[in-house]
Amino acid sequence: MIGCIQKSLASDDDMKKIHEFARRELMPQEVYTFNVDLCNNDIDRDFEKFSVDTLYQMKDMFVGKTGIFDHSMKASNQKARIFDTFVVKENGKMTADGEELYTLKAKAYMLNNEENSSLIAEIDAGIKKEVSVSCSIDKAICSICGADKRKQHCEHIPGKTYADKLCFCTLTDAKDAYEFSFVAVPAQREAGITKSFQTAKERKMQEIIKAMQGSEPVTLTKSEAGRLYSYIEELREEAQIGEDYKKQLSKEVVDLFKSAFPDMDAKLFSSVTAVMTTKELIGFRDGMKKHNSKSKIKPQLSSVAENTAKDFSQFRI
Repeated sequence: MIGCIQKSLASDDDMKKIHEFARRELMPQEVYTFNVDLCNNDIDRDFEKFSVDTLYQMKDMFVGKTGIFDHSMKASNQKARIFDTFVVKENGKMTADGEELYTLKAKAYMLNNEENSSLIAEIDAGIKKEVSVSCSIDKAICSICGADKRKQHCEHIPGKTYADKLCFCTLTDAKDAYEFSFVAVPAQREAGITKSFQTAKERKMQEIIKAMQGSEPVTLTKSEAGRLYSYIEELREEAQIGEDYKKQLSKEVVDLFKSAFPDMDAKLFSSVTAVMTTKELIGFRDGMKKHNSKSKIKPQLSSVAENTAKDFSQFRI
């Protein structure tokens, strides 16, 4: 099948299912129905594929979901609604990795009115035929090592060949389905599907950094790249705060040095503190504070005044 949308006539059974979503009973001539190939188990342009079990999981999830344009969530973009779904084995067709081809298909309807007349004409003419699904998938299993790329990192890059074996991800464990959209460029070559799915768990920052320290190229999701950028910005701010503190600490150590050794050139010691670590500066500061407190000499007048204050001999008879 070249396209992923086909015009169909609403049967009595179709109208019963449509009436489960309509607020009033519609006449067959009031609705326009069409069939949609939502997705299949073949490897797509993103080097990902749904498992057959996942197709069956999503079958009931897509019933009642709306059809929109380019995944734009505006209510005004709602044009159609799915009222039935089914999984079909495409006899004689195989996937790129040698499995029998299965397709998740749907029946959708829209109002057959003046507002939708141009869209209906484009569907009938084969202009609007590619669609995309938006769903939530928990796991993405690497075809090389079996790692779940949504929860752990592996060094294998989708689309690259390892020992004559193509690396791709099998999407499994569907959590929810949201909508289907009319799009211009599909990811799945035959079914015409692009996917937008949420991940249950992404790599921790420590896992991302560890992966970047390896010898193999590292791929990041958009969310992971955003978190990595934020992490770098936080480190930059903290580094600036640390640098300012070190400068202040260095000045404090030099001032203590001047106080302890007034006859020595403080500039010489400043060059020494410039190469000290923060830990070394703290050690010097604390040591000099103790040294200055022990070697502090009291002025002679203060001791005389203290002795005089305690001398009551002038009152003796």
